Order: sequence, then C-alpha cells, then structure tokens
Amino acid sequence: MQNRSDQRNDGFSQRINDPAFAKYVKNANRWSGMFSLILAVIAIVGFTIAGETGADGMENPQAFYIGLGIGGMFVLIALVQIVGRNRSKTWDGQVANKTITKKEHRKSTGSGDDYYTRHYTEYALIVREDKTGKTHRLTAEDDDTVFNYYQIGDRVRFHAGIRSYEKFDKSNDKIIFCAACGTLCEISDDQCFRCGCPLLK
Repeated sequence: MQNRSDQRNDGFSQRINDPAFAKYVKNANRWSGMFSLILAVIAIVGFTIAGETGADGMENPQAFYIGLGIGGMFVLIALVQIVGRNRSKTWDGQVANKTITKKEHRKSTGSGDDYYTRHYTEYALIVREDKTGKTHRLTAEDDDTVFNYYQIGDRVRFHAGIRSYEKFDKSNDKIIFCAACGTLCEISDDQCFRCGCPLLK
C-alpha cells in the first residue's frame, strides 16, 4: 500500500468543498467586524476625552467628530474586506512571470522631519486569468518562499471566499500553503496545524 506522502498530488483538490472553509470565512468576517467596532469605539471615546481635557489643543465637539470619522474609517475598511470576500469569484489561471526588484522605503523616524531609507528586495509573481486575461500581482518583501514555490507556467486556481491560490501540480513539492490562513505546512500533513482546515492536495 502506498504511503500518503508518496502519492502524486496533482490536480485541483476537491477538499475545497469541506465545510471547514465556509466556517473559516464566516469566522473571519465576524472577527473583522468585531475588531473594527472595538477600534471605532476606542477612537471615538479617546478623542472625546481628549476634547474634554483640551489635550493637544483639541476641543469638543470637533474632537468628537474627528474620532467619529476615524472610527467610521475602521468600520468601512472591515466592510470592504467582508464584501470583497463574499463577492470574489473562483477562476483558473497561470503564472505568467516572476520578477525580483531592489526597492527602498523612505520612512519617518517620528522625530520632526527626520527620515531614514530602508532597502529591500521585492519578490513578485504575475498570475494571468485564463478567461479575462486580467493579471494579478503577488508580492513579498525580503521573503522568497512563495516566489520559489511557483514556477512560470504553473497552473493555478484562485478560490473565492478564502481568496487564495492553489497550484495544480504539487507532485514534486515538499511543502504546501494552507489555503485558509496561509500557514506553511508539510505536504505529508492532512490538515493545517494552525487553523485546522484541510490542505488542498
């Protein structure tokens, strides 16, 4: 009898239909909403108190309105994320290109007008949809793990809801990324050790 770790892992996995993924998306939406509401309340209360005490030259009701605006921004960001997950569509495509680019960030030190420059390497994958030809860019700074996992020409599937990519041919891989939380796992594992979702193999 062949060991599970020795079996070929090519083809898009039917494990994507496991209820664990629907539960993961539901929980992610719920936590996004709750976290944004907590941040909104903190912003509103914090600015209102600052307005009452006159901290940083702020007074109410202006301080309250500022807190309300910032709180509303947190809630709006969460809503955009939730709607994006719910409205995303599954599609098939191909890794069209890979690029490595030296870049830099100019960031403030937090002290007046002082800045510093951070140099980094951007690793990018360009994935093209089959039907529309639309391209998607996946980038990482100073981390080539995902970059090396995919090769130009690899067939991939983008899964709606969890909004992650699955490679078609995993037969020569020793690692696999959890489609739900993105944790790096061993190809011989059946489930993600972090979130418990089935690995798509």
